[in-house]
Amino acid sequence: MGAAYSAGAAFCTYRAVPVMCGPRGLRGAPDHLFRNNGDGTFTETTREAGVSDEKGLYGFGVAWVDLDDDGRLDLVVANDSGPNYIYRNAGQRHFENVSYPSGAALDGSGREQAHMGVAVGDYDNDGRNDIHITNFADDFNVLYHNDNGHTFTDVSFRSGVAQVSIPFLGWGTDFLDYDNDGWLDLLVVNGHVYPAVDSMPWNSSYAQRALLFRNLEGRRFEEIGAAAGEGLTAARVSRGSAVGDLDNDGGIDIVINNIDGAPTIARNIGGSASHWLTLRLIGDPRQKCPRDAVGSVAFVTAGGIRRRGEVASGRGQISQPDLRVHFGLGRQSVVSRLEVRWANGPSVEYKIDRVDAIVTIDQASGSVTFH
Repeated sequence: MGAAYSAGAAFCTYRAVPVMCGPRGLRGAPDHLFRNNGDGTFTETTREAGVSDEKGLYGFGVAWVDLDDDGRLDLVVANDSGPNYIYRNAGQRHFENVSYPSGAALDGSGREQAHMGVAVGDYDNDGRNDIHITNFADDFNVLYHNDNGHTFTDVSFRSGVAQVSIPFLGWGTDFLDYDNDGWLDLLVVNGHVYPAVDSMPWNSSYAQRALLFRNLEGRRFEEIGAAAGEGLTAARVSRGSAVGDLDNDGGIDIVINNIDGAPTIARNIGGSASHWLTLRLIGDPRQKCPRDAVGSVAFVTAGGIRRRGEVASGRGQISQPDLRVHFGLGRQSVVSRLEVRWANGPSVEYKIDRVDAIVTIDQASGSVTFH
C-alpha cells in the first residue's frame, strides 16, 4: 500500500485504488504493560520491564507463553508491517528483547511481514511451544518451529500452511485438535480490510472463508477445504476466533467474530469419535498460583506420546479461548501419566483412571474429580 498527500490531508492507495489508511500512513503507538498490585489496582511498568516499544510499531496479536520452559512466562507481540517482538522473561520483573536472535522477528528470508493473530501450541509433540502468526493478503502465514526453547525456524512452506494462505487476509488463528487424534490442528479465519476488492479483478474478495488444517502427525498440515463444513467454508468478513468444547461432548467447537454480522458458532459433530480428556485446573493462591491457574502447563502421556497443553489467557486476536485444557488421545484409552506444572510452583503428578471425561484438579486439596 502506498501513501500520498493532497491539500494537506493524507490519503492512501492499495494497488492504485484509494483506500482508508492503515497501518502505514498512520502513526503507531508504544505498547503498555500493567502489573497487578493484588488489591484491584494496576501499576504501569512498561519501561522498567523492558517492553516499551520505543519505535511505536503497529502491534496486533499478543501471547504470554513460556517458550524456554524455565517456569516464567515470556511475551510474543505480532507487529503489522514490522518485525515481531520476542521478549524473554529474565526474572526480577524484567524482559530481554531477543526478537532477532530468536529467529521469529522476520520470516525465513529475513522479511518483515504484516502480522495480525498469534496461535501457540506444540504441533509436533516434541514438548516445546511453536508459534503461528497470520498475515496480510498476497503474503503467507508463518509457522515458527521452536527448535530448542531459544531459537525458531520458519517452516511455513514445508509444513504446508504457507502456499494456501497467500490469497487470504488472515486474522484469528488457533491450534486445536478438532478430530481428537492427538495432534494439534490449525484454524485461520480471514477477511479483507478493503471492500473495494469485490469490484476489482484481483482474484480476491472482501468476505473470505476460514482455513482448517489437519495435522498429519506433526510432519505437515493439510487444508481440508469443503470437508470443514458450511460453518467454516461460508465466506465472511472475520476477525477474531476462539475455540473450546461449548457443549461438553468432547469435541472442540469454534466461535468466530465477524464484522457487520452475527458471530459464527461452528459445532464439532465428529470430534468425539476418538478418545479425549479435558482438564479444569484450579490453582491455589497460597502457593502463588492464580485461582484460574493461568500459566499452568499440563503434560499427558498416552500410547508412548507425551502431549502438552496449558491454561492460557491474553493470546490471539481480540479473543479468549476456553481456559480448560483439552487433549485428543486418538485410539488410546489409557493415560499412563498426567503431570501438571502449576504456575509459579511445582510439578505434580495425578492419577487418571479413565478418559473421555472432564476432570477438575484442585491444587490446594489435591483432589481429582471426574464429570
